[in-house]
Amino acid sequence: MAVRSAQDDGPTSSRWDGGAGKADFNAKRKKKVAEIYQALNSDPTDVAALRRMAISEGGLLTDEIRRKVWPKLLNVNTNDPPPISGNNLRQMSKDYQQVLLDVRRSLRRFPPGMPEEQREGLQEELIDIILLILERNPQLHYYQGYHDIVVTFLLVVGKKLAASLVEKLSTHHLRDFMDPTMDNTKHILNYLMPIIDQVNPDLHDFMQSAEVGTIFALSWLITWFGHVLSDFRHVVRLYDFFLACHPLMPIYFAAVIVLYREQEVLDCDCDMASVHHLLSQIPQDLPYETLISRAGDLFVQFPPSELAREAAAQQQAEKTAASTFKDFELASAQQRPDMVLRQRFRGLLRPEERTKDVLTKPRTNRFVKLAVMGLTVALGAAALAVVKSALEWAPKFQLQLFP
Repeated sequence: MAVRSAQDDGPTSSRWDGGAGKADFNAKRKKKVAEIYQALNSDPTDVAALRRMAISEGGLLTDEIRRKVWPKLLNVNTNDPPPISGNNLRQMSKDYQQVLLDVRRSLRRFPPGMPEEQREGLQEELIDIILLILERNPQLHYYQGYHDIVVTFLLVVGKKLAASLVEKLSTHHLRDFMDPTMDNTKHILNYLMPIIDQVNPDLHDFMQSAEVGTIFALSWLITWFGHVLSDFRHVVRLYDFFLACHPLMPIYFAAVIVLYREQEVLDCDCDMASVHHLLSQIPQDLPYETLISRAGDLFVQFPPSELAREAAAQQQAEKTAASTFKDFELASAQQRPDMVLRQRFRGLLRPEERTKDVLTKPRTNRFVKLAVMGLTVALGAAALAVVKSALEWAPKFQLQLFP
């Protein structure tokens, strides 16, 4: 049974109510709810419309709606949950002790004021879900922070559905994080600086001079910001967005947070300790809807396929995470997204280009394209482009829903 009520979610920023008055806010909300249910009740379900609703301003609005839409976004059959294991997973799992420690430390992820008995029961369910997924998918490796993602699904959709959704998520969006090593996770982080460089070269150069690296964003990425945001409304709003988009969208969102804090960063001493300390402390009052819109804009203007070489050069290796949705469509359900792009990347480059320093490029007028477009994910062309990418990325079995 899910924990949060359908009325828990209010606006996540002033843009949603916009000062237009309570009546206008309620009218917009009612209209969006009607559009979501119209898409849900279409035959077949209009997944493209649901993606647009999840991306656009306000997201999916309530947990009652999320329980219906999140499975559609992940193409999960809610009538076919994972079978309950007959094994004693807590005795057999090599990860049990680490999972137990992480779950015990997760108190702040549960609603304040929740009775202790209820919280402890949910923590037991959280352990069960994680161990079940790991048993059913031995190619997956547990990482610290995984429980932060699982608990979000548990609180929104309940134990039974959470197991199905997180299992699908783990073999797709989260797949690179669940390798035996962090090599692919580190490489996904290496997309961060090229995005910043495209938009704000001065900020990029300052951070490079400070040698701050990207490790400050690690917990953002691998928990989908669940570990660092205290307001659960903001967490689920981001999950709406990420579930509807490309697997690399969280790194674009990380980039827009850094770009938003440009002046704070530039006011820092230009050394690793100062900049890392500042960026590690994520503000809790971010303008989430504005940043979501900006992340969508940047994805359209600077797609992963264009940034792949810069990210690879930054790691000085031809290893990448998911590139385009079309690439990922070609992978099997269990194949690492990085393998698809790695093969594609090798095929595109001539031998002499593979060693070329792709980071040395002209800096003039690179902000012009961003400023001229001025797109808004909530209303404009960027939303359509992001959704189109999502449909192209979807695994083949999901594409069968669209004639």
